[in-house]
Amino acid sequence: MEVNVKNTNNVISKVYKDSIADELGIEVGDLLISINGEPIHDIIEYRFLLSDEYLEVEIQKQNREVYIYEIEKDYDDDLGIEFTNPIIDKAKSCRNKCVFCFIDQLPKGMRETLYFKDDDSRLSFLQGNFVTLTNMSEEDINNIIKYRISPINISVHTTNPELRKTMIKNKFAGNLYSIMERLAEAQIQMNCQIVLCPGYNDKEELERTVSELTKLYPYVNSAA
Repeated sequence: MEVNVKNTNNVISKVYKDSIADELGIEVGDLLISINGEPIHDIIEYRFLLSDEYLEVEIQKQNREVYIYEIEKDYDDDLGIEFTNPIIDKAKSCRNKCVFCFIDQLPKGMRETLYFKDDDSRLSFLQGNFVTLTNMSEEDINNIIKYRISPINISVHTTNPELRKTMIKNKFAGNLYSIMERLAEAQIQMNCQIVLCPGYNDKEELERTVSELTKLYPYVNSAA
């Protein structure tokens, strides 16, 4: 069988020796199309679907023929593959203009990757990056809950909605606490950080922030 697959973000870049994928004959350059009939859009979705003990893994070979491999495994067994794009999808960038942004303050002429501002919950889960939750759609938030992306690291700065909009310069920044309440209700663990700026979010505002974060304990694990 041959199909036309437009999305090539999930090309396999590595197959671990003696892994399930290796034993099945899956190779570098093959394309992962779906697991149990579900298309793979990003690495979180891949890992979530991978937890099933019975899998039907759809692979397109380099000659464009498509095979479905039936796999029985333990829930925590990995297929043993990596992708050319580690998160499969494009990383979500930050549209904020925070008053303290260290990337905006970098000198010119450095390598291009240093100027990319990510704000991606998947990188928060996988690499420990902090996210503001302001650059996320309703679907993104629902996926955090659906796929149990926990813990998630959140740049809080302040729980005062108007002050947060002023500091982050994003009209959606004031929605933070209601989103965190939803995450806590879903038992998603959160680690928080506050970039403390004199004259903005210190003194009484800091006391307010810490007090309101405390109300979400134990799902708010920490505030740094």
